[in-house]
Amino acid sequence: MPTRKKHKTSCKIWIEHEGKPVLGKGGAQILEQIEKEKSITKAAERLGMSYRYVWNYIQKIEKTLGKPILETFRGGKSGGGGARLTELGKSLLKEYRRVQRYLGEVMLDEEYWEAVGLKISARNRLKGKVVALEKDAVTAKVKVEITMPAVVTALISKEAAEELKIKVGDKVEAVIKATEVMIAK
Repeated sequence: MPTRKKHKTSCKIWIEHEGKPVLGKGGAQILEQIEKEKSITKAAERLGMSYRYVWNYIQKIEKTLGKPILETFRGGKSGGGGARLTELGKSLLKEYRRVQRYLGEVMLDEEYWEAVGLKISARNRLKGKVVALEKDAVTAKVKVEITMPAVVTALISKEAAEELKIKVGDKVEAVIKATEVMIAK
């Protein structure tokens, strides 16, 4: 009997500035190590890279952005030198980590991929009508009266509510995941 090969979805993430790549997985690892070690030399050693390679990588990012992502400090006879990320460097790393976490969750979420393919089992879909909608700056709270008289509440992003063009009275489906309730229209 032939064995089935299970395929895995994957992606690569990088941050661009004006169409030019700025930070990918390797660069994020470099910034993480500099943040941790407070030293370019120690970060390079930890990553098994040369100081020159790490320094050139940082210079390339700064040239693309036109702003520094590192502050360096010279040491004297007693040492004391080091490096730390500027606010821009910290924000780049934070944004990379945020996107990496989000996409990592999405890539592993089989229920999401089923939802995209509209292959959700009946037990996960509840048809209903929007009975209330509250939007604030970031989120939208959607109350759905389920056809089998019950009401569920989904907390979704404001952008999602606007993209779905949800309004009170719309017929929708509450798509239930293990940890949240989503809205489908």
